[in-house]
Amino acid sequence: MKNLLALICALLFGVAAQAAGLECIVPSKPGGAMDLTCKLAQKGLYGLRDTPKPPPSDMHITYLPGGIGAVAWHSLVSRRRTEPNTLVAFSGGSLLNLAQGKFGKVNASDVRWVAALGADYGMIAVRADSPYKTLHDLIGALKANPQKVLIGVSGTIGSQDWLKMALVSRSAGIDPKALRFVALEGGGEAFTAMHANYVQVVSGDASEASLYAASGNTRVLAVLSEQRLPGVLANVPTAREQGVDVVWPIIRGVWMSPHAPDADYRQWVAAFDRVLANPQFAQMRAASGLYPFGLTGDALAVYVKKAVDDYGKRAAELGLMR
Repeated sequence: MKNLLALICALLFGVAAQAAGLECIVPSKPGGAMDLTCKLAQKGLYGLRDTPKPPPSDMHITYLPGGIGAVAWHSLVSRRRTEPNTLVAFSGGSLLNLAQGKFGKVNASDVRWVAALGADYGMIAVRADSPYKTLHDLIGALKANPQKVLIGVSGTIGSQDWLKMALVSRSAGIDPKALRFVALEGGGEAFTAMHANYVQVVSGDASEASLYAASGNTRVLAVLSEQRLPGVLANVPTAREQGVDVVWPIIRGVWMSPHAPDADYRQWVAAFDRVLANPQFAQMRAASGLYPFGLTGDALAVYVKKAVDDYGKRAAELGLMR
C-alpha cells in the first residue's frame, strides 16, 4: 500500500514538474546526502545563468522516498519514461542496490546517466556526549556486547551504510550478524534518530557528517578514506589510522528517465559539462562536503556499469546477493 501511495504521489509530482520546468528528485527524505546532491546540482546550474548557454529552466527539488530509492527508480522507468527535464539523485549506494537486485529485475542500462558531481566517503559517527571517543572504543563495546549498541543506517541489510559497518566490524573480528542495525530512510533521519538517542551510532557519509559536526553535537570517530579529509572533518582520523583497513568512496550525481529525447539528454550532459568546468563549482562542491570527481554522459555510464559489477562481487562475498 505504501509503495502504491508513493507511486501516486510520483505521478502528481510529474504533472507539477512538467508545469514548473526542471525537477531534481531526491529519492529519500530531506536532510541527507541525496538532498545535498540535488541542491548542489541546483547551485551548479544556477551558476551558469549569466553564461552564453544558460540552462533552459530553473531547477526545483522534490522528495520521493521509499524503498531506498526504488520508488523513484520505478516511477521514472515505468511511468515517467519520456520526461525531458526530470533528474534523479544517485549515489554509490544506489549502484549497490542495483547490484543486489533491490530495484527488481533492472540493470544500470535501464536509465540514462547524466553527471557525477563529486565524491564522498563513508564515516562512523556518535553523539558529541557519547562515551565512545575513538573507533577503538566503539569496537571494544561491540566486542563486549553488540546487542547494547544500536547502529542507525540508511536502508536495510545490504545497504551501503550496513555494508560499511559490516566491513569495519569484520575487520575487527566481529561477526556483522551479531550487530543491531536500525533501518532508516536517508542520512537526515539517521542523524535525527541518533541525536534523539534512538540509536547510538550512525554509519553514513562524510558529507552528511560535515553538516552536523560543524554544529558541535556530533563526534565523527573515523572517515573511510585513504587520507584525512579537508574542511570540517580535517582532524578526524581515518579508519586505517586506527588499525581498521576499510575504505569506502562514494560518487554522487544525477540520472534521467530512459526514453527522454536524445536531444534533451545531450543538452543536460552538455550543461553539466559546463557546470564541472566552472571554477566557482569547485567552491560549491567543497562547501557541500564533497571532493573532486566528475564524469558525464557515456563516460559516466561506463563507470557505473563497472561499479555495479564490483559492488556485486563485494555483496556476494558477504552472502547478500539475491
